[in-house]
This record gives sequence, C-alpha cells and structure tokens, in this order.
Amino acid sequence: MKPSGHTEVAVVGAGPYGLSIAAHLRGRRVPYRIFGEPMEGWRSHMPREMHLKSSPFSSSIAAPAPGHGLGDFRVQEGRHPGREREPVPLSEFVRYGIWFQQNCVPELERTAVRCLDRTHDGRFRVTLDSGEEFTARAVVVATGVHPFAYVPRELTGLREDGLVSHTADHTDLAAFEGRRVVVVGSGQSALETSALLHEAGARPTVVARTRPSFGPPPEADWARDRPLHARLMWPEAVMGTGWPLVVCSRGPAAIRHLPAHIRAHLLRTVLGPSGAWWLRERVQGRVPVMSGRSLHSAARENGGVRLRVSDPGGDVETLYADHVIAGTGYLVDIDRVALLSPELRRAVRKNAVGPPQLAGAPQLSADFQSSLPGLYFAGLAAAPTFGPLLRFVCGTGFTARRISDSLAAGNAAQNK
Repeated sequence: MKPSGHTEVAVVGAGPYGLSIAAHLRGRRVPYRIFGEPMEGWRSHMPREMHLKSSPFSSSIAAPAPGHGLGDFRVQEGRHPGREREPVPLSEFVRYGIWFQQNCVPELERTAVRCLDRTHDGRFRVTLDSGEEFTARAVVVATGVHPFAYVPRELTGLREDGLVSHTADHTDLAAFEGRRVVVVGSGQSALETSALLHEAGARPTVVARTRPSFGPPPEADWARDRPLHARLMWPEAVMGTGWPLVVCSRGPAAIRHLPAHIRAHLLRTVLGPSGAWWLRERVQGRVPVMSGRSLHSAARENGGVRLRVSDPGGDVETLYADHVIAGTGYLVDIDRVALLSPELRRAVRKNAVGPPQLAGAPQLSADFQSSLPGLYFAGLAAAPTFGPLLRFVCGTGFTARRISDSLAAGNAAQNK
C-alpha cells in the first residue's frame, strides 16, 4: 500500500455532477482530488443508441465560467450549437462530458474509490483501487444513479438466473434480436428501451400500470421565438416550460423545507413517467403496450419467464417472455452505495420511513451536507431533499455552487 497522505476534498465520481463540482472547486482554489472514469455511468449503463430526454438547452454541465456548455462543444467540433427540436444523442453527450473534463477538470485521477471510512479524529479515510490510502477533510459522493436501480420484488428472484435485468444493465440491445422481451414501466427508459429493442429486431411488449404518455414538442427551435402569450402563460425554465417547472428549477432550496409527502409528490409527478415527444412515433403502432396492468408474479418456465399481470378489476393474464427488462427507474437508498463502509452507512441519518421516493435517502443540509460533517451527497441522492431538478444534468449548477461555497468557506476557516 502506498503511504497515506491528506487532501482537503475528495470528489468521488466523474459524471456530470462530480465534474461540475470539481470545476467549481478548482475555480474557488479549494484543494481537491477527483476519482473515476469520465462519464462512466453514461458509457456503461445506458444503450449506446439512446438520446437524452432533456433538450440541448437543458443538457449543459455547469462550469464556473462561460464557454463550456453543450453548444460551445458543438462549435468546437465545427457544428451548429443546436436547436431545441434536435434531441441529444448519448454518444455526443459522452464526448461532451469528456471534453468538459479535459478542459475544466484536467486533474481527474482515473481510478476508482474502493472504500470510504472515517478516522478517529473525524476525517475520512479514502482507499483507492490503486492501493493508495489517504485522508480528506471532506468527501463529495457523486456516484450517479446506477447503485439505485430499482427492480420490483416480483422480479428480483429471477435476476440471478439471467432472466431479468434493469435498463441500466444494457449498452447494446442487439443481443435480443428475435427474442420475446417484456419491458416493465411507462417512463422514458422503458419506452426508449422498447423502441430500441424493436429496431434491433427483438419482439418487445410494454407492461405498465398507466397508459404511456409523451411530452409535446417544443413550440420553436429557439426559446426567443416562442409567441409572447405562450412565454407569459408557460414561461421558460431550465427544466422546460410551464410554471411547475419554473418553481422546481428556481426553488430547490425552498423545496427542501416542504413536508415529506409534498416532496415525494413532486418527485413522482414533475417530469414523471413519460416519453420524450420524439419517441412517440417509434413506439405507438410499433410496440404492443399493455397498460393498466400490475405485476402479480413471475416464475421461470422452459428457460424463459412466465409473467402474471392483473388489471384494475383483478383479472389476471399470463405472458411468456425470453427475458424481462425492468424500466422501473431508481430509488435512492444509501445502504446500496457499496463504497461507503458499513459504519458510515449506519452513521448517515436517513429518511427511515416515509414515501418510497424518500425512504433510505440521506437527510441533507442546505449545502448538501449529511448528518456526518464533511460528507456531501450530489445528484440523484440529493433529489429527495431538493426536488426533481437534481434528477437532471441541469441541476449541476445549483448543486456545484452550493457545495463549492460550503467547502470554500471551510477551507478558508482551516487556513486562518
């Protein structure tokens, strides 16, 4: 093992949130180290042919200075900065994230954090896959969404048999060509996965509790071209158009003070399960959809899966598939962040009870700090506290500013 050292801040994760926070720390001259493969979650846990649900306007990683947005990257590649009616391909967004890292966070250390623990004096002990061990005054956990992939309990028993997976388990759906695949869910990941399966030659069927819906297309390629009455009635926000999105975009600090059941309602309903407007023609009339159905049971049969689903009246139908993919989203549970030592997981105060969207999530202060001083959580792990903005790339600005302000103040106090 390499000799132990010390750093002021360790940032764990090199996706949009980790990179944005590191860039802001760099701009504030706060000593830090950041670990991970750039955009790893986007490269390893999403189908390569997918597109982002968010528009180009809402898909920039926040930097402390202008010139590092998605449009700037496109210009650097010699292309047009983009229009609202042009969905962002995953491959492009990954290239953009790597470009952002190279320009704003060149100090990235491309090794993983194996374990995070606490020392007797209240610092954090960080152990890397490389074997190095060091301490940090503060740690920012920005490990993305993959640890929180949710699979309904009716399906979990078949995961070990390779008959059930989550949408986050696939980068290439061509392997399902010719096979019967049931996709469970009605959100973007479920619907886009079903479209990609169909286009890859598979035979998908969507099973969903609600009828899949699709958002409306943008009214114009540029926000400034929207009619005046539309801009007044449905104002523009970083998350989209309309007053609910304005509130969630501009008010995450206030959302933190709302009762738990209201925060859970916002997480469930604001930009909740639905498909992007450009996905409608790839699903409707092409992929069979069984809406109004709930999972009743699942069992292995003849090398495949026998699914029983029930409708609101209680009638049960039987489906047969070669494989089932859960497009059922993510539920934050800090106990599933494996790099946190068992002692740390026990010490972090969580929402032990409450709606499923909140239970298991860390309780965070206004600056994203957990009940353990110096331990911060960013990205989806913070959404149960600050609302739906933190489910999207456009939440990086609010998050990075808050966390970097807090850590810069702590660094200044340490140096007095």
